Amino acid sequence: MAAADCITLPYAATGAFSGLLTDYIAASPALAPFYNRRPELAAFRAQLEEKQAAYSPEARQRLVADLGAQYAELGGEVPPAVATNLALLAKDTTFTITTGHQLNLFTGPLYFVYKIITAIKLSQQLKAEYPQYDFVPVYWLATEDHDFAEINHFQLFGKTLSWAGPGEGSLGGPVGRLPLDGLAEEILNQLPPEVPAAFKDAYASSATLSEATRKLATSLFGDYGLVCLDADRPALKQALKPLLKQEIQGQLSNQAVQATNAPLTAAGYKPQVYSRPLNLFFLTDEGKRERLEPDATPGADCTQVTVRGTSRCHSQAELLALADSEPERFSPNVVLRPVYQEILMPNLAYIGGGAEVAYWFQLKGVFEQLGVPYPIVLPRNSAMYLSRANAGKLRKLGLGTLDIFKPLGELKKQVGAQLGQEEVNLADQQTALAAAYQQVQDLAQRLDPTLVKAVAAEAQKAAGSLAGLEKRLAKASEAKHETAYSQLTALKDKLFPEGGLQERTDNVLSVLLNNPGFIDQLMQCFEPLALVFAVVEEE
Repeated sequence: MAAADCITLPYAATGAFSGLLTDYIAASPALAPFYNRRPELAAFRAQLEEKQAAYSPEARQRLVADLGAQYAELGGEVPPAVATNLALLAKDTTFTITTGHQLNLFTGPLYFVYKIITAIKLSQQLKAEYPQYDFVPVYWLATEDHDFAEINHFQLFGKTLSWAGPGEGSLGGPVGRLPLDGLAEEILNQLPPEVPAAFKDAYASSATLSEATRKLATSLFGDYGLVCLDADRPALKQALKPLLKQEIQGQLSNQAVQATNAPLTAAGYKPQVYSRPLNLFFLTDEGKRERLEPDATPGADCTQVTVRGTSRCHSQAELLALADSEPERFSPNVVLRPVYQEILMPNLAYIGGGAEVAYWFQLKGVFEQLGVPYPIVLPRNSAMYLSRANAGKLRKLGLGTLDIFKPLGELKKQVGAQLGQEEVNLADQQTALAAAYQQVQDLAQRLDPTLVKAVAAEAQKAAGSLAGLEKRLAKASEAKHETAYSQLTALKDKLFPEGGLQERTDNVLSVLLNNPGFIDQLMQCFEPLALVFAVVEEE
């Protein structure tokens, strides 16, 4: 197992996270009304007691039975740690720790991996604290999402690899159901030969994107017992029936979100997601996922609910009958998906990024209205990976690990000072020049006021000339150490691609190909409840 040198710093010190997230981490009282319990070890006792009382044996049986079926359909051997956790889920003393993510190709950005490791590590820590219970890390596959453009590509060593999809007619529906036509030619055949076989095999041996994503996640995290859940299943959708009835009849979720948005906005935070009158999609016969919209158009043929983009419409009674007979035709949107998740699983905590934390804070009232326990919301671990080579470049420039978070201009001054660069600053000369011209202007005012404007114009011209000279001198000073500054700029661009955090752009393969022990390093480094940003340096 490779060793990891891990340095931490406050999220706020990175300058890369929203005020809502940093305020939540700092336990700001302004956010207290929008969640239930803080992400602290002691808070999980009350959380598990609340969930245990609310989660029925029928719900547990449904979950365990369908998970068993999902893994059986894959064929092949289930990793022992996964098989153990699947069996543990049948016990009423077992709970889940969940994170969710889109089905990004080849895991997408690094934070996909960070989310899952946070869930695994927290499950281990909870077991150590509450040994009479068991905790299973779960990856909720966002199989019902229909935004193909967000998931059909990933970046590897600065190059974007994209998949056009199986054909235009198959897009617009749940992405988890997509066949993998064309992916081998467009992606697999373009990968470097040193890419681990597990990445290629997951897609080459799968019929759908959901299956491929499960296989890849299992190959990476199966030894840690990660359970992958695809909720786009008829048997699991049976759990939606009460929720569908409440939503269709009362549209309670939108009312609850709107009631929360007002105080959230008043507290200085912008709502992250838009709630609709009916927070449901409908899965059409053509395989599309279309929004359900109450139709209030005067004189319209359908005066109840239309399926957007189609001629299909239903009265409320018809929709309720469909919800009862075919709940699998319905798909929750971003407002109700978290509720569906919490109904299905004996879940204690949801782990998400900053944007997810923000929209969960809009949903506490929804959970209260529907009588479902609201989980602990935990920001995922966030990190920067510093390879041995990049760490060496940083040291060569005379910089410490955390210096890299400073603005580039400030870093250049720091490096320049260490290299003996003379700082060019003509502020004193500008002040003296302005004072001299002011004396001339005062003299003109006494002798001939018509010359005042001419003096002022000359003063402005002289100040501009001096400023120009300052820039030229600064450039000349900087040119003496141009190589060091170029190295610094390249390093900054490497660690902050497109000006953002590395974890939002780079793919895990960009690290694994040079450092196969990367995931083990993260497991050593991450402390989910510490709520700090980590810099993981390869040793």
